[in-house]
Amino acid sequence: MEERIFLRPAVSLALLASGIIMAAAGTTWFASPVVRLVWYLAAFLPVGLGVMREAWEYAAKGEVFSEFMLMSVASVGAFVIGEYPEAVAVMLFYCIGETLQDMAVDRARDNIRSLMEFRPDRAAVVTGSSVVVKAPAEVNPGDIIEVKPGERVPLDGVLLGGDASFNTAALTGESVPRTIEEGSEVLAGMIATGSVVRLRVSRPESQSAVSRILAMVEEASERKAPAELFIRKFARIYTPVVIALAVLTVAVPWLWSLVSVGFVYDFGTWFYRALIFLVISCPCALVISVPLSYFGGIGAASKQGILFKGGNYLDAITRVDTVVFDKTGTLTRGEFAVVRVDAADRDALLDTVAAIERGSNHPIARAVAAVAKDGSREATDIMDVPGYGLTATVDGSRWVVGTLKMLDREGVAWPQELVSVPETIVACARDGRYEGCIFLADTLKDDALSAVGLLRRNGVQRVEILSGDKQALVDKVAGELKVDKGSGDLLPGGKVGRIDEIRREGRNVAFVGDGINDAPVLALSDVGIAMGALGADMAIETADVVIQTDQPSKVAAAIRIGRRTRAIVRQNIVFAIGVKVLVMALGLAGMANLWGAVFADVGVALLAVLNATRVFVGNK
Repeated sequence: MEERIFLRPAVSLALLASGIIMAAAGTTWFASPVVRLVWYLAAFLPVGLGVMREAWEYAAKGEVFSEFMLMSVASVGAFVIGEYPEAVAVMLFYCIGETLQDMAVDRARDNIRSLMEFRPDRAAVVTGSSVVVKAPAEVNPGDIIEVKPGERVPLDGVLLGGDASFNTAALTGESVPRTIEEGSEVLAGMIATGSVVRLRVSRPESQSAVSRILAMVEEASERKAPAELFIRKFARIYTPVVIALAVLTVAVPWLWSLVSVGFVYDFGTWFYRALIFLVISCPCALVISVPLSYFGGIGAASKQGILFKGGNYLDAITRVDTVVFDKTGTLTRGEFAVVRVDAADRDALLDTVAAIERGSNHPIARAVAAVAKDGSREATDIMDVPGYGLTATVDGSRWVVGTLKMLDREGVAWPQELVSVPETIVACARDGRYEGCIFLADTLKDDALSAVGLLRRNGVQRVEILSGDKQALVDKVAGELKVDKGSGDLLPGGKVGRIDEIRREGRNVAFVGDGINDAPVLALSDVGIAMGALGADMAIETADVVIQTDQPSKVAAAIRIGRRTRAIVRQNIVFAIGVKVLVMALGLAGMANLWGAVFADVGVALLAVLNATRVFVGNK
């Protein structure tokens, strides 16, 4: 296919090169003006006809200043004044450049199209004792599907029949297989690696993890970065201005010759210089390379399990100087373990709290349930007080379980030494009287400390932790991670207040949370980052960036990709505008020819596109 694409330019190049050689060698028969014209027309037609046809079609739509029209006028103009080789060269190298640009852009887009490869087109649905193959769109939530080793999971679902191992690389960028427990969610796009597994479908195909990723990447191109918007406006102004300069290049010297006796006006000379302006009046280098750079940045990030919801967020993250983390589940594993119980009857307290929290999927509830011995106790009249805890009736008594603030809210006195305990606690009261406390410990994620260091090395000046846990525990974690500040005992409203305070200091802040409980904070931040929340509707809706793994170090990777993308965009803008202005000045002074103009247009555009594709290479 590529050979056919280059066939016409190859024919044109061969005729152009042989014509230049024969002219330089003084070939007798080639000296005839008619022969030269016919020869160069033959070289022009293979590459020029298509461009001139496009120019006509665009003009019919009202787009007179299209790049096709500009190149057509420049080439025809060069023929008119007898500059045949330049006339062919303008069109030839424009066509070659456009073809190479298209190839570069297509290969860049392949990085995004490869995401489509992990959307399976079939699902094996279990119906009784048989298995029926259906299109994923035909499978309903609640159906049971079967996935064999090496196959991709076609739909999101809950794992049945024991733990299983899955390769999550397509979603998270991590190549190490991950073991998922029975009853946990398996996302579409994962690959079963150990044995045949069965899942109960939890979402239709349109709402699956794969569909969400693809939708986010596709929609990202609609959210333009400031640089893209600038280039759009610049392109609309640049081309008419340069064309006007081309007209003035011909007209002003002629007008000057009318009032200046000593000035000799030569139409051919000034028309040739005007053609230089026409050739470089197309802003292709910017119009193509700048959006491609942002598209490439989004694609490179998606390969690492980082989803930007638009080029504007890729740009916004480069300005971040303060990163604020939620603690639980973001910097810590969120896998609590009961370390001790302070109560007159340890087992009774654990059984009661387990009964009250039985319907909750919170990590603390799971930790308490894991050590409770009597699962038969029942709780009624359960009420959730967001940010504080729960109230319920157990065995005729009114129980309150939750934070120390929950006990304060209920008017229950508690031992003041609990304030300085560096563990997460579940304080308990029965009928208005303090009954005891359950102490739980959480562990830091493996890369939590290195994540803070990476942020500092990527130019982040301040790192903070916000948490609903008590201050003593937050201080302990803040000290271990060497962050600038840790704020505890915060309700969601308190977190919003702290973010607002940081922003009023003139800082650009990114908040990193789970995307569910922290939706207001994510929305308020300059950049909201939801981590490990691919399956969460709220994360997709609220966050600007979604990190599909549970690694806080990916925040620094997102900032690095954003800054590299911005650097490449700036390089292209400065390079393209600088070269074009230089060649225009040289052309006006008679120090540049159409060959230089071709480089200033096609060559610069091609170099800018190739530079833009570095985003894919440098961020792997």
